[in-house]
Amino acid sequence: MNKPATLQNSLMLAPLIGATDLFITAAGLCLMFITVIGTYGLLMSVLRSRLMPCTRLLAGALLATALTSCAEIVARAWSLEWHQHAGIYAGLIALQCVVLEHNGFFQRPRLDRLRLCCVFVALMLGLGLLRETLGNGGLHLATLAPGGFILLGLLIAARQAWTRSTPSP
Repeated sequence: MNKPATLQNSLMLAPLIGATDLFITAAGLCLMFITVIGTYGLLMSVLRSRLMPCTRLLAGALLATALTSCAEIVARAWSLEWHQHAGIYAGLIALQCVVLEHNGFFQRPRLDRLRLCCVFVALMLGLGLLRETLGNGGLHLATLAPGGFILLGLLIAARQAWTRSTPSP
């Protein structure tokens, strides 16, 4: 495993576990993630050629922070209760934009970027729905952070068991 991919994946773990205790929180964060990442990618594609390589990271950080702040203001005006429940996880989108820019995510083909974003959104929505369903069914641990880690581990194990090829005799 290379270090940038590990850093990129570990940064997405915090909102995935922290903001998926309710489906509505996961859906709102997904909407914010798609909006900010999409707008950031579009604006940086215009700015990237005009910036010197040494200033791209700073410009990207400023742009990501501005976009995330605007998205948080809209979220606060739209639903203060949702914004309070999402907490700091919405702010991590700006950090993720910078990491993705540094790793060259926005220079990849459009279909690769779309596929990776769709996988993250599907995982976030699925985990949010599963955690809320189990939490309302009496399993309170599912709505807590340790329960999120346990469920994510079980989902990863189930996927590996499902896709594992059986050895031929």
